Amino acid sequence: MLKGIPAILPPELLMHLCEMGHSDRLLIADGNFPVHTVGENAYVIRMDGHGVCEILDAVLQLLPLDTYVEKPVSIMQKVPGDTVATPIWDEFEQIVQKHEERKNVIGSVERFAFYKEAKSCYVIIATSEKALYGNIMLQKGVV
Repeated sequence: MLKGIPAILPPELLMHLCEMGHSDRLLIADGNFPVHTVGENAYVIRMDGHGVCEILDAVLQLLPLDTYVEKPVSIMQKVPGDTVATPIWDEFEQIVQKHEERKNVIGSVERFAFYKEAKSCYVIIATSEKALYGNIMLQKGVV
């Protein structure tokens, strides 16, 4: 155990957060995301039993967001015509704003473009999140 580090974060994830460099990306994926297919070149960390929001809040206590890009945070856009509600996006906004001084740092990416970007993530965290479109990608900045 260490002081000041959220207990939810496993040692393996802490190691990879330290290894990540400026502009490397991390994806916190919902339970439906194809983490092993998309993340074949990433470190995939399973955090079963946890939701995206609690992990996002813990990660952002340690991970600086990239200040050299306008939108260092990305979510997956809904497929055109999909009428599913996405209340988790409001939670994402609240959590990001809790840890980030800048406003409007969350961008949205078309579904298949999101999958393509996710293939270049350094780390993908697999969760048990049930919310649809509950994926969020973070681009690391500098300390």
